[in-house]
Amino acid sequence: MRSVPPVPRGVQVVAHRGASAHRAEHTLAAYLLALEQGADGLECDVRLSRDGHLVCVHDRRVDRTSDGRGVVSALPLSRLSEWDYGHWHDELPDSADDLVRQRVAVPSAQRPHRGLLTLDALLALLVDAASPVRLFVETKHPTRYGGLVEAKLVAMLARYGLARPASREESPVVVMSFSSRAVRRVREHAPNLPTVLLLARLSSARGDGSLPPWADITGPGVHLLRRNPGYVARAAERGHATYCWTVDDPADVALCQRLGVRYLATNAPAATRSALTDRVSATVAR
Repeated sequence: MRSVPPVPRGVQVVAHRGASAHRAEHTLAAYLLALEQGADGLECDVRLSRDGHLVCVHDRRVDRTSDGRGVVSALPLSRLSEWDYGHWHDELPDSADDLVRQRVAVPSAQRPHRGLLTLDALLALLVDAASPVRLFVETKHPTRYGGLVEAKLVAMLARYGLARPASREESPVVVMSFSSRAVRRVREHAPNLPTVLLLARLSSARGDGSLPPWADITGPGVHLLRRNPGYVARAAERGHATYCWTVDDPADVALCQRLGVRYLATNAPAATRSALTDRVSATVAR
């Protein structure tokens, strides 16, 4: 793996569904590129197939991200594995003239790297990585299987020796959800796993930076910090670091760094790292 510039202390770049600005989301190709680009962490979404396998798919259905159709929870792993999850991200020629010579899109990755990705395979990649990389796993809700998703997740982490870290700070895996109940279930199954409560809005109960006792880290969207930049400091006063999604624009990167956001979820890890290091270099130069 090539060398990468250091990220400023306290800021970690998390590849959102892999390096999904350049490779199809949730494919092995996207995560391999994220590692190459020097991501400090990898983020994925998980759902259960009909036969109980944890698969890395964001949507309830596979229609958007594969050449198949159907609801993830209603299909067995064998059926889900038949489809191509990278074709929608293939690159067309830059101009209409080029279409005369090249009538089809260029594949974004080799076929083995654009199939269905299971959480099992992603964990294997994490364990074999050349340098420590943290995995942020989001359980998707609502789902027909309810709390079985978290139970299966913790059981799989246990098989890899990752369900009982020495401390939450040292854990190589962080579990997240927009569902407070899901986060609570994770805490009950694995008390030492760090958790993130993801937030799409700041309610009156959350605007002061407080979280339920089973959540360690707050997870606002960057749109919330644009409107309410003081939120990061209020959360910090209550002992909660901030995980912010999804930060691609250089202005948003600068905002998050200035506010003290700890984790930046981004579709473009290399560009976000560059924006962070450029800001540090500019500050030092002054």
